[in-house]
Amino acid sequence: MSQEELDLAKHIRGIICGVDEAGRGPLFGDVVAAAVILDPKQPIQGLGDSKKLTEKVREKLYDQIYQQAISVGVGRASVEEIDQLNILHASMLAMQRAVENLSLVPDLALIDGNRCPKLSCLSEAIVQGDAKVASIGAASIIAKVTRDREMIEWHSQYPYYGLDRHKGYPTQAHIQALEEHGVSPQHRRSFAPVRRLIGT
Repeated sequence: MSQEELDLAKHIRGIICGVDEAGRGPLFGDVVAAAVILDPKQPIQGLGDSKKLTEKVREKLYDQIYQQAISVGVGRASVEEIDQLNILHASMLAMQRAVENLSLVPDLALIDGNRCPKLSCLSEAIVQGDAKVASIGAASIIAKVTRDREMIEWHSQYPYYGLDRHKGYPTQAHIQALEEHGVSPQHRRSFAPVRRLIGT
């Protein structure tokens, strides 16, 4: 736990979880969120913003978090929910589900970003929290590795999009593949590049 988390834990005398999501920007697939309650007796070195870590380091930390954390919860919002609600509200829903999937009910949830989902516990938003708070960094890693692995699985079904490389983000190669092969059921129709291709 970071010093900030230890101070908060003393202040509220309870269980703190960190929450983050992965997959707001991609054109393809679910948005995935994670909630992590770290064990202060088993600190994990190297936690931080998952986007700034190499894939190899993320994979190693992913395993370590699952082995040493008190609880890990993963939640998601589907492509249909993203298109229905918009990506911001879908991300909040995924975070809410991640916290609900913890084996313990936290007293405080620290959320990466500038707003909090509706939760049954207290919550606090921390901008760039994944770089400041260990449990949010852990949640960032779990969410990203979970989603990246899913993109590899989807790649076997849709090999022509290049999901194994760009993980669904709107790269030039992805846009070109969409123009050549059309839109799959897993593409977010509410996102401009996809919406433009299907003419709605």
